[in-house]
Amino acid sequence: MEAARRASASPLLRRRLLPAGGSSACGPARRWVTYMPRPGDGAPRTVTLIPGDGIGPLVTGAVREVMEAMHAPVAFESYAVHGDMPAVPGEVVESIRRNKVCLKGGLATPLGGGVSSLNLQLRKELDLFASLVHCSNLPGLPTRHSGVDIVVIRENTEGEYAGLEHEVVPGVVENLKFCSERIAQYAFEFAYLNNRKKVTAVHKANIMKLADGLFLESCREVATKYPGIKYNEIIVDNCCMQLVSKPEQFDVMVTPNLYGTLVANVAAGIAGGSGVMPGGNVGQDHAIFEQGASAGNVGNPKIVEQKKANPVALLLSSAMMLRHLQFPSFADRLETAVNRVISEGKYKTKDLGGDSLTQEVVDAVIAALD
Repeated sequence: MEAARRASASPLLRRRLLPAGGSSACGPARRWVTYMPRPGDGAPRTVTLIPGDGIGPLVTGAVREVMEAMHAPVAFESYAVHGDMPAVPGEVVESIRRNKVCLKGGLATPLGGGVSSLNLQLRKELDLFASLVHCSNLPGLPTRHSGVDIVVIRENTEGEYAGLEHEVVPGVVENLKFCSERIAQYAFEFAYLNNRKKVTAVHKANIMKLADGLFLESCREVATKYPGIKYNEIIVDNCCMQLVSKPEQFDVMVTPNLYGTLVANVAAGIAGGSGVMPGGNVGQDHAIFEQGASAGNVGNPKIVEQKKANPVALLLSSAMMLRHLQFPSFADRLETAVNRVISEGKYKTKDLGGDSLTQEVVDAVIAALD
């Protein structure tokens, strides 16, 4: 019962311990703990919506359609934001501050030229210091490796992606890199609340002795507070090799900013592709949910024109969002419906070996809802 208590307490994720409602290959799912809401918890919640660029409007539109079909207690407040804007409009930031939660499609980031990423602006403005990507096998989706169930938690506002760099002299650019204890604390807290057994710190302290050394010191200190969770460390080079050869050895992985982006996308590719991996960014007061792996989150013009974007990743991210909002039964229903569609294999977009339209996948998910 202790394990069940921890699973039900998680604000983000319960997939591992508590099967989503409905039935599975093993028979009816067992609901270990009944969710007892507080009075007023059923009131609709307003969520800021940023459709974004590329496939963003297609996949966020898919989420809205499924939410309406479920009669989920969520109302969207939509804003047009695009990656080529000089900054995130003030009213958008204010909306997220007010609503506390945002669902976002991909925002294209211009390369070079000194143009700041709006994704980074949002993370720093709202202090969304933790990025979470859940990379796991889905039933019915063939992959090279089975038994993959990895959560990658990376620092989101410090290190290389903080944009703290400057040109010392012409041709010489200096980048400031540092990490904080709170990402280590969040990783262990997540593992504890989700009954995860191991946290692995990914680093390059053999070369970055001060910066990554500080990161490891923080992880080791926090690890002492969680004796029930195994802790180990791995150099990022070896980590990438181990991921593609024996991914099942990993559970929760905590990383500095840049390494985490690489590790999360590798893990996503191993587990089935970026089109099916959910994720989010969270801070003390706010959260933004989006496709987990950054690769392909904007797509290409051909996919947009053909309307064949894969909506699964954002649908699963919205299930994470529903749990964050403490609407667990709606999250269970959505996740179960998505898993049924993937398992049946009739409606799959091109990245999963099919040729379905986004709308066909959405219609199938709606039909599979309990």
